[in-house]
Amino acid sequence: MATIRFKNVGITAISACVPHNVVYNKDLDYFIDADDLQKVIASIGIRERRVAGRDVCSSDLCIKAAEKLFLDNDLKESVDALIFVSQTPDYHMPATAPLIQHKLGLSTSVLSFDVNLACSGYVYGLSLAYSLASLDGIRSVLLLDGETMSKIVSDRDKESTPLFGDAGTATLVTKGDIFGESIFELNSDGSGSDIMKIFHGGYRHPSSNEGFVEKMDDKGNIRNGEQFFMDGMETFNFGMRVEPKGIKAIVADAGLEISQLDLIIYHQANKFMTDFFTKRLKFDPAKTPYSLDRYGNTSSASIPLTIVSELKDGYPNRRNVLLSGFGAGLSWGSVILDLSSTKISSLVEY
Repeated sequence: MATIRFKNVGITAISACVPHNVVYNKDLDYFIDADDLQKVIASIGIRERRVAGRDVCSSDLCIKAAEKLFLDNDLKESVDALIFVSQTPDYHMPATAPLIQHKLGLSTSVLSFDVNLACSGYVYGLSLAYSLASLDGIRSVLLLDGETMSKIVSDRDKESTPLFGDAGTATLVTKGDIFGESIFELNSDGSGSDIMKIFHGGYRHPSSNEGFVEKMDDKGNIRNGEQFFMDGMETFNFGMRVEPKGIKAIVADAGLEISQLDLIIYHQANKFMTDFFTKRLKFDPAKTPYSLDRYGNTSSASIPLTIVSELKDGYPNRRNVLLSGFGAGLSWGSVILDLSSTKISSLVEY
């Protein structure tokens, strides 16, 4: 476990953007039995999702979020670094971050790079942003986190289709005495990489005719090798194994009790799973905000999206906030930080 502490660095402002197109899970009865579909919706807690148009990429959603952040906060000129977290970039090459730097009209002196991580990506990206913002030569860091999972999930995958939505977010990290201390704990275990994976289309198994052949598995899911695969039960077991234990560990390292947390904001995987975490932790479920009922699982963007959609006008107590993400890699991580001074923009659509 990598444990990292920062002092006097924090989130100054945060914003998010979702596609305007709403897709309702009740309409999936064309390939999921109606009775089974109702059980699925009740279990995962997702009624509807936002799906990006054919020509809209993760970077586009992040740019809209960043523009909203800059509109609400006169801090654009202070940005010295840009981090783009996504597993659905514009291209294999080049990195998307420099393209975003140009489109946002940021100075060419801004350093920029991509981070390829899934559902733990926001916590990991935030740790990198804090690291850079701690340096003398950096005034502020723009962390952009976005995913368009709809582009890589088969629309005939009964397990994954009801889960995933699209979103883009922007987080501005700066120095400031008001932020106090933050603590991160980050972990990884590549031995479980096969439970969430796209097997073809990279350079281990390049794109080929074989990779585009659609196959039906023993559960009736149809997908090809260039589309997202998730073993639902193994993913659930992974979450059960690492999340409650990891959260207890970071809370203890911070010198706190679980009850002293103002909020726990989970990666929005599915409600059955995260409700189970809350019960295992004996934490107040009223202090675990959810956005997945309206936006679905937006992968690494789900934590900042939840902050924007739920904390903008609610949950006034947010001094000891725990953010926790877990997913493909396998990778997982948590952070305890102070969001009481963070300026939260209204959610925008694109």
